[in-house]
Amino acid sequence: MLRRATVPILAAAMLFASPALAQDDMAGDSSDWLPSLITQTPAEGFDLAVSMARKAVTTTQTDKTILHALRPNYSHDPQSLIDVSGVVGIYFGTVAAANDYWRD
Repeated sequence: MLRRATVPILAAAMLFASPALAQDDMAGDSSDWLPSLITQTPAEGFDLAVSMARKAVTTTQTDKTILHALRPNYSHDPQSLIDVSGVVGIYFGTVAAANDYWRD
């Protein structure tokens, strides 16, 4: 049951994989890609949440050929698209909490 729920979430998160691959190439050392969860604005926090989702996918599926081959399977699946929104939402909640919800 857990596997059945996890697979669509991971597959949906792969929607962000192509841009993440480009980011990873520019980032250099992958150990310093996330120096902080602190952002100046909620919009920056959302962008960070999307980046976190992308990084999770490329960390999970390191074979770029497989990563790109799977894209047609999940990119047209409405449930996968909904699932990826949930993943980003969870990450955004984490970033928002780390930023004290951007209270002054």
